Amino acid sequence: MVIDYISQLTIFNYIDIILVGLLIYQAFKIIRGTAAMSILVGIIVIYFIYLVTRELKMNLLSTVLGSVMSVGVLALIIVFQQEIRRFLLHLGSRYTISFGKIKWLSIFFKRKSKGMSLQCLDELIQACRKMSETKTGALILITRRSSLEAIAETGDAIDAVVSRRLIENIFFKNAPLHDGAMLISSERVRAVRCTLPISDNPNIPAHYGMRHRAAMGISEQTDALVVVVSEETGNISVVQNGNIQKINSFTELRLTIDSGMKW
Repeated sequence: MVIDYISQLTIFNYIDIILVGLLIYQAFKIIRGTAAMSILVGIIVIYFIYLVTRELKMNLLSTVLGSVMSVGVLALIIVFQQEIRRFLLHLGSRYTISFGKIKWLSIFFKRKSKGMSLQCLDELIQACRKMSETKTGALILITRRSSLEAIAETGDAIDAVVSRRLIENIFFKNAPLHDGAMLISSERVRAVRCTLPISDNPNIPAHYGMRHRAAMGISEQTDALVVVVSEETGNISVVQNGNIQKINSFTELRLTIDSGMKW
């Protein structure tokens, strides 16, 4: 019987199965290691109980669970709002870049950046070097494709050239603007004292503080590149796409930022 069913499948059925498998795999990669994974397991358990109670004719319980399942799609959208946003952003960003590499499509999907200028990058690296030596905590958010206007509105708007002295003065411990994140967009400092969403990823190591959790939070929701200087240790980390990379040298920091800004 199974063989007969398989023999009736067309090429489009196989393509359908492969695409569904890829979709499930990509969704799993997005939620793996987050609290959403536990929620998804809970939903699967509830659905399994619903199927069992329905087959066993347990009408009262199956009716209650059926009512819950009837609004399941709406509940999933609400519960997994952040993960859905990350998935769509990842999908859109990835294929926009891919299409941009095809000559006849490049007129619609052009790359908007060839990387940060050498002068801007040097100023940023030198500021991070000084803040690392003095153990001055810093949180620097660099815009790539995603619009961060909503983040900028949570802080104080400024419009200044990126310079090491400006960055060091803003994050100086007793400065009135040192709390929160600095937003750099189009190689200019656009806002300071910005508030970032805190990540709820349970797998973030305990030794990372609130700056790292805030950097993780914004990188999970946007494609921004975030530079973090630890106030406790002076260590520098770069956070992007929900991943924290500890920086071991300023050459590595330069290469990481430069490659991250080329999209």
